Amino acid sequence: MRKTNRYPVEQANSLWQIYKTVPFWKVVKNFIVIQLGRYTPFLNVKNWLYRTFLRMKVGEKTAFALMVMPDTMFPEKITVGSNSVIGYNSTILAHEYLIKEYRLGDVVIGNDVMIGANTTILPGVTIGDGAVISSATLVNRDVPSGSFVGGNPMQVIYTKEEIAKRMEEDRE
Repeated sequence: MRKTNRYPVEQANSLWQIYKTVPFWKVVKNFIVIQLGRYTPFLNVKNWLYRTFLRMKVGEKTAFALMVMPDTMFPEKITVGSNSVIGYNSTILAHEYLIKEYRLGDVVIGNDVMIGANTTILPGVTIGDGAVISSATLVNRDVPSGSFVGGNPMQVIYTKEEIAKRMEEDRE
């Protein structure tokens, strides 16, 4: 189950009320910084932009590939550990605007995590250390440490223990 906080709205759907939930100028600033980051080929500059201007928590030697899209409204709710790779054109969401409510949730990505290209991570998800996410996966719930997951909806393909067993068998 994802860990999100729900905020009911009245009248029109929650997206029509966006600037009651997040300041307009914050969104403008975040959008500009994210667009710079999406195209910047220098990983250390990208991480500096995200830490400094978006208040994201980004670990050392983490690599955001070209065109990664962090949450525009609430990037400060994203934490990425050290030595992780976020694949090309992936999206990390910390919000959901729905008809009768909007939801916010922290996204925590551990250390040494590999996220394949075109993956979408929904709000309120924790991805454990050493996890591997296959390309084009919809991460709609927590990912156990060391596991290999993929698909839409996401499924565990191999657990940490199954991977260790396979590696042991390969050595024999």
